[in-house]
Amino acid sequence: MKLKIFNRKETKRIVDKLNRQFGVEEIQGIFIQMGKERLFLFQGSFSRKEIIELSQISQMERVGVYFGKEIKDEVRLSMEGAQLLKDQITKNIFELNSEQAEQWMKGQELLIETGKKDFLVMKYNDNFLGCGKASEKKIGNYIPKNRRLKEKNLRV
Repeated sequence: MKLKIFNRKETKRIVDKLNRQFGVEEIQGIFIQMGKERLFLFQGSFSRKEIIELSQISQMERVGVYFGKEIKDEVRLSMEGAQLLKDQITKNIFELNSEQAEQWMKGQELLIETGKKDFLVMKYNDNFLGCGKASEKKIGNYIPKNRRLKEKNLRV
């Protein structure tokens, strides 16, 4: 898979979007785009040049942590992206109660009117659980199927 390492201008564009959406002011690391819109954040000791050289001599499936997707003028954070930025996120946070958190982690949409049409960071207690997309009547869920809570079949 082809990877694109963001330069300073491209990184600033992502940080500006995150600032507008979530109040994030700065991010340490290297942004890497894989595919059309998937963003990864690398915070290791390799330089941009070393990552490029490594990608030319080996098949790299990914570099860094899956951070989110860039969708037009917005960034939808992954669970890991939300957790990495949890100390900086100050806007568009939706606080879940325990019932809503369970529904969310099962992959269900939340039928809640928020008055917003933005990506919201879902939070339960001190845990950031990724992003949802608010619309007029609900918050859309993006938790991957393999990470959702499973219902246990209880037999008596």
